[in-house]
Amino acid sequence: MTGNQTDQEPKHKRDLTRRKVVVAGAGAAVAVGVGGTLAASGAFADETTGTATATASSSSEACYKLTSETTEGPYYIDADKIRRDITEDKEGIPLTLTLKVIDSETCKPIRNAAVDIWHCDALGLYSGYESFSEGGGTAPTDAPSGTPTGEPPSGAPSGGTGGGGGHEEPTSDTRYLRGTWKTDKHGLVTFKTIFPGWYQGRCVHIHTKVHVSGEWTDAGYEGGNTCHTGQLFFSEESVLASAEVDPYSTSTTTRTTLTEDMIYDQSGTTGGLLKLKYNKKNIAKGVHASLTMGVDPDVTNDGT
Repeated sequence: MTGNQTDQEPKHKRDLTRRKVVVAGAGAAVAVGVGGTLAASGAFADETTGTATATASSSSEACYKLTSETTEGPYYIDADKIRRDITEDKEGIPLTLTLKVIDSETCKPIRNAAVDIWHCDALGLYSGYESFSEGGGTAPTDAPSGTPTGEPPSGAPSGGTGGGGGHEEPTSDTRYLRGTWKTDKHGLVTFKTIFPGWYQGRCVHIHTKVHVSGEWTDAGYEGGNTCHTGQLFFSEESVLASAEVDPYSTSTTTRTTLTEDMIYDQSGTTGGLLKLKYNKKNIAKGVHASLTMGVDPDVTNDGT
């Protein structure tokens, strides 16, 4: 079940240490009910837990390496969708994303963390912000130059991985390609979505946040601190393959490559570069992506 975000004061005025996620609908409340039992949705019936666990657990990253912190970007919405399948009706290459969250000092998995992900659709549109992001499809000939906007938005400070980007208030009630889910005892969380598209000024990426030390209740997730704000990136090979598939192939937006991106720090998995598995001859069949994220649960990294 879905629903619109319940009203909140502006993001920049909220105390992140008292963050609250509101579940929209009784179905979602069942999925994250008291007791920690997570009900798998029908969309995941064809997935095997063993495959997802093996993919994320076999990561060779050294546990003491913290995953790079990045800017939150202008299009974050404090989560109101407790769900693993964030696709809604969006077309694109199926993507299964498995993330493992570990304490970078002890190497132990972090259970019961709330993990947010959000990203643009196949043509560069962010839900809630279509009027800002404009998309990368066939645009009117009189479209203003400089759109779709990258991150940070026009007029905001720019910079490296820790830099700039003011938060924009949502301009629509759409919430596709956004969701929050709970890590299991192995620190794992899996989302079903689509391979993101691109927009002016940025390479293909997914945003993520990790919240810890809060409490899961019938209402969702409350309290705690945001210990990680990062972005997840895709290899050039995979992006070039996706660009041959409809609707990505209809984009008229000039693409920024991974090496040209102003946010990715070029450090591989430490910087958020995903490990990908897909049919090299037919990426349209779907992609499995995974990454182990080393975080410090005792700090606050809100990306702002």
